[in-house]
Amino acid sequence: MKRLNLSPLTESATLLRRAAVVLGSVGLTALYSLLVLLRALFGKLDRRIVDKYCREWSTALLKLVRTSLTVRGEVPDFNDGRRYIIMSTHASHYDIPVSFVSLPGSIRMLAKKELFKIPLLGQAMAAAEFPSIDRFNRQNAVRDLDRARAMMESGIVLWAAPEGTRSPDGNLLPFKKGCFHLALDTEAVIVPVAIRGIHRVLPARSMQINLGQPVDVRVGTPIDTAGKSKEDLAGVMEEVRQRLEELLGDGEAG
Repeated sequence: MKRLNLSPLTESATLLRRAAVVLGSVGLTALYSLLVLLRALFGKLDRRIVDKYCREWSTALLKLVRTSLTVRGEVPDFNDGRRYIIMSTHASHYDIPVSFVSLPGSIRMLAKKELFKIPLLGQAMAAAEFPSIDRFNRQNAVRDLDRARAMMESGIVLWAAPEGTRSPDGNLLPFKKGCFHLALDTEAVIVPVAIRGIHRVLPARSMQINLGQPVDVRVGTPIDTAGKSKEDLAGVMEEVRQRLEELLGDGEAG
């Protein structure tokens, strides 16, 4: 078990503090996006630098809200030559920085196409090898899938949220099929990760920010999809759901 204590006190942020957190988060995101683009412009951007920037950015964001992290479970060796997809619960925008800080490897979020349209951030994500899958254009989807496979074969660990959107109370929502199709098509190893307590930091569809919240990252037993086919899709989805429910324990409501 690993503890990362970024927070001494639990409290609800005042309006002024919320404004500071929002402005600080936007500023940090713009800064690291600019650093990525400048390095890319001069041909000095590599995966090691992106990993470093992602973890620095994430650590700074979590310090703004004074989150304390505990990591439980055994993390696989992401450098063993197999393809990996982290499938995580999704109850807050902070799931992604928590994952960057808590887990090793060259993690890249499987992002929605819309994020790449955001000025500065979108260009930085593309330069930093953040993939996406076009769900509405088959030709583009095939190309995106081939690119994702190549990225995974080169050592990138994909991060995906099978729920597809943020849960307001931390309980699991119905799963989308997209990331499971990707896992089967690439014969990836799925690593289930449940992030308990994260919904209290910044609840979904809310501007309420709570400082000093304890967050528990739980890594489950991996699921190898090698040899499985499309006919196994429902079974793999159910197995991942069961693993995540076990990691969440009694759930997050309340």
